[in-house]
Amino acid sequence: MQARMEITVKLPIRLEKREKWFLASCDVLDVVTQGETEEQARKNIGDALYLFLMSCIERGTLDVVLRQCGFSPTSDPAVEPEEEQINIPLHLLAQFADSRHCHA
Repeated sequence: MQARMEITVKLPIRLEKREKWFLASCDVLDVVTQGETEEQARKNIGDALYLFLMSCIERGTLDVVLRQCGFSPTSDPAVEPEEEQINIPLHLLAQFADSRHCHA
């Protein structure tokens, strides 16, 4: 039996021109990359954030990393951000040997 889940993480990013390169950063997770064009820098920061988050999931450290970066659960509704945001979809798959379900 398999179960699929998609979680979308919305994060603030910053893009700025630095000489001939565009710098893309997600300051809240301290992830930075660059590209020759603004579009390439935006794609690169999306890829870098995806790889960062998936590596945290694979190592079992996502909760610790997010807390160290200052994140905590909240029930407050989303406030319209002033910064540009990027959506990072994370696709997860659970495989069960039998019909058991998670016992978390």
